[in-house]
Amino acid sequence: MKKIKSLILPLLLVSLVANAQETPEQKAARMQWFSDAKLGIFIHYGIYAVNGIGESWSFHNGQISYENYMKQLNGFTAKKYDPVAWADLIAESGAKYTVITSKHHDGVALYDTKMSDLNVVKKTPAKRDLLTPFYKAIREKGLKAGLYFSLLDWSQPDYPNFLKNKIRYEYKNDTLRWNKYLTFMNGQLDEIATRFNPDLWWFDGDWEFGPEQWKAKQIREKLLTYNPNTIINSRLQGYGDYDTPENGVPIYRPKSPWWELCMTMNDSWGYQPTDKNYKTPNQVIRIFADCIGLGGNLLLDIGPKADGTIPEEQVAILKELGRWTTKHSEAIYGTVAGIPREWYAGPSTLSKDRKKLYLFIDSKPIGQLVVKGMPNKVVSAWVVGKGNPLNFNVMMKPWWSSNPGLLYIDVPEDLLDEQVTVICLSLETPVQELFGN
Repeated sequence: MKKIKSLILPLLLVSLVANAQETPEQKAARMQWFSDAKLGIFIHYGIYAVNGIGESWSFHNGQISYENYMKQLNGFTAKKYDPVAWADLIAESGAKYTVITSKHHDGVALYDTKMSDLNVVKKTPAKRDLLTPFYKAIREKGLKAGLYFSLLDWSQPDYPNFLKNKIRYEYKNDTLRWNKYLTFMNGQLDEIATRFNPDLWWFDGDWEFGPEQWKAKQIREKLLTYNPNTIINSRLQGYGDYDTPENGVPIYRPKSPWWELCMTMNDSWGYQPTDKNYKTPNQVIRIFADCIGLGGNLLLDIGPKADGTIPEEQVAILKELGRWTTKHSEAIYGTVAGIPREWYAGPSTLSKDRKKLYLFIDSKPIGQLVVKGMPNKVVSAWVVGKGNPLNFNVMMKPWWSSNPGLLYIDVPEDLLDEQVTVICLSLETPVQELFGN
């Protein structure tokens, strides 16, 4: 009995800490690694890669029958799956965290869940848990490991909804069955929390029911009991920590101090060989610069093939992204949102002490760069990644005027990066926190 009490007491203490009211300062501390990370890699891996069709939505919307969709289980081999190589590539890209699908809306788990037989271990030729070795490889690289989990499960027989035009039952009319589904769902959450202890939970599929039906508050409290430092995305019906805009760069800085743009490389989340509408490395890098300039992160998606290999187009983008992030790391990681576009017509970031301003140049300048409206005196300027000093001067600032004047900066063409050039301005005083950075 004493041994049992000694085990229960720490769990109760952890639960009390996890469920206590978190102060803004405590939340900021918990979110710090996410704020500093800037870049993550999203991975949509599942049986939908076998035929190269839309993940889950293809059967839900009637593009293929459910039966034919599930036949893809027979072709999911993962025979060339190399989690160490995946981790190496993700680290090379400059990403500081990754998020992988534990299961999509089709309910096919990538690990050997005990809650059902619908997993790649029991139902596919892969016959192995794909998440455990991936988590091991990612953490050995020193990266944060996140996990995507679909709250809804269109394959689970106790889940009310099934196809776009077909439901199994009205949950209001059968709360017993709905609670049975919630028991199943929470069982998988418990498995994942225990086995993988994600640094970040990336929920999806919450739109079909409200927070009371999902018991979102209880989910959050439970996950924080397992790991008080874990981070939860916004798709938990108001019980998340940060916003997740999808495939659309915000024009203005979001109100939330923490946000992340999740974005595909082409037009598909999972592997679709016919989708060749890939963004160029330049487009990806410019979008990334926009995100961090507005104080956010980019979660860039890859969709591996059914055999576990990553399409060459995606590898090429990640490698060029890695070249660029390595060169410009000081302007990316650990920075905060930059100055307004009214001051500088491009993305910018600031060091945490706000005494270094990084300007991103996403095209060849015609003449000098100009910064207007900034009152801070510039001590020196240089090209990030090269160190070359730059000439600059201030115009339109007579000695008797309090106006900030116009800062002109020379950027020789031979110093430009082939994608996006970054220059640093070292400032005599910190830039004021006018914009909630």
